[in-house]
This record gives sequence, C-alpha cells and structure tokens, in this order.
Amino acid sequence: MAEFIYARNFKELVAYQVAFDLSRRVFELSKSFPEEEKFSLTSQIRRSSRSIGAQIAEAWAKRKYERHFVSKLTDADGEQMETQHWVRTAFSCGYIEKTTASALMNDLEQVGRLLQGMMDKAESFCSGSRVAETASADYAEWQDPLITDN
Repeated sequence: MAEFIYARNFKELVAYQVAFDLSRRVFELSKSFPEEEKFSLTSQIRRSSRSIGAQIAEAWAKRKYERHFVSKLTDADGEQMETQHWVRTAFSCGYIEKTTASALMNDLEQVGRLLQGMMDKAESFCSGSRVAETASADYAEWQDPLITDN
C-alpha cells in the first residue's frame, strides 16, 4: 500500500508544487526568446504555464463540490497540455535546447498524471478536512518562495 501524506492547503499538493516550479522555469527561459515573440509565444507560454498552478489552487477552493473540483482540475490539465504545445513550438523555433524541452515535457506529463490521479480520487479530496495525495520524494522538501525560513 502506498504511503500517504495529508495536504492542509493547495501549496502542499505535489501537483501544485511541480506546476509552480515549472512556471518559474518557463518564465526564466522565455526571457531569452526574441523580441518579436513578446506578444505571441512568450506571453502564451508564460500564461498557460502559470495557469496550471492557479487552476489547481482554485480547484482546492472549490473542493466542497466534487464536480467543481474536477472541473477546475480539468482546466489545469488543459493548461498543461497547452504548455506542452508551446514548449514544442519554442523547441521547433530553436529557442530552447532539446534537453531543456524534454525536461519541461517530463514535468508537464508528471503534472498531467498527478491531476488525473486527483480527478480519479476526487471523492477523497472532497470528502473531509484532510486530503490525501501520494508523496513524491522529489517534492517532499518544496520551498515556498513566500516563506523565508525554508
């Protein structure tokens, strides 16, 4: 049986942590995109990557109603898939290296799997004050940027 940890808020969800870190990496990478991409690729990839975590946070707030929770997680999954598209586009245009694109795609796919797991187990997320999510060793020590004593 898998070991579970309990999330007290959305920031403790592994899916949120991976998505948040990914959005910061996308922002840094997109700083090097050409100026002519500022209002197209740069803004789109930043918006979609940031929206993943925002949708997860909103899903957490709506977990009182299982259908709303699943709907917001579905939106988050749509944003991660859109971000996959923009990563492919950035790679095909030569703006990011293959290893970087592959790492981003791996993280996006991980978020997709985590979101699907949350949707499949929505009842357990929506049924009590303590919410279970399978632990990930990589994110057990996630550093929230707003907490300085991490």
